[in-house]
Amino acid sequence: MTPDPADLTQRLEACYAAAVHDVLRGMGHGNCVLPAGIRALDPSRRLAGEIWTVSGHVDNTRDPHDTLLAWTGLLGKAHAGKVVVCQPNTHDIALMGELSAETLHFRGVRGYVVDGGCRDTDFILTLGFPVYCSFHTPKDIVGRWVPDRLGEPITIGGVTVSTGDWLLADRDGVVIIPGAIAAEVVQKTEEVQLQENRVRTAILSGMDPQEAYVKFGKF
Repeated sequence: MTPDPADLTQRLEACYAAAVHDVLRGMGHGNCVLPAGIRALDPSRRLAGEIWTVSGHVDNTRDPHDTLLAWTGLLGKAHAGKVVVCQPNTHDIALMGELSAETLHFRGVRGYVVDGGCRDTDFILTLGFPVYCSFHTPKDIVGRWVPDRLGEPITIGGVTVSTGDWLLADRDGVVIIPGAIAAEVVQKTEEVQLQENRVRTAILSGMDPQEAYVKFGKF
């Protein structure tokens, strides 16, 4: 039975990235964490959901009108209930800003992850739209950048990310879950977290930590 995406999103959001990573590694999917430099604007804001991918490149031959037409077209195609993950192929300009964040937020997009820059940070923090990025800059895309692929596989730091994959991001980083095993990973992570709670309870009740590890097989 195919899980309800909204339910799976809610359950994944109740997990944490480290536990998801451990489950994926145990299932033979150890290459699942985006580069450590991709961090949350607001570290207290967890982000989970199904992914929609974007790729683009620098093109300084385009005039401002062309680049803004392409960018607003991209925003209009973003799927409600999804997380947009962008590989801009540049670390020179911002690929998220005030109006873009507000547009995506209004359209029901859950959040935005980019292997690149962000600007208008204070506004986005006030808005409460989850953004994970690798740096900040006032430089924008106008006359500089265009999208070239929407919904196709991208690579970020050696990790392949496809539309239909899932994502969990928190203070520890961003973990990518292959779409075909997302429901299984969430279920296994819930079991891991339950077992960790048993270990924690035992230790806080006075059990020796090594004894707790041997008894529960988890630490």
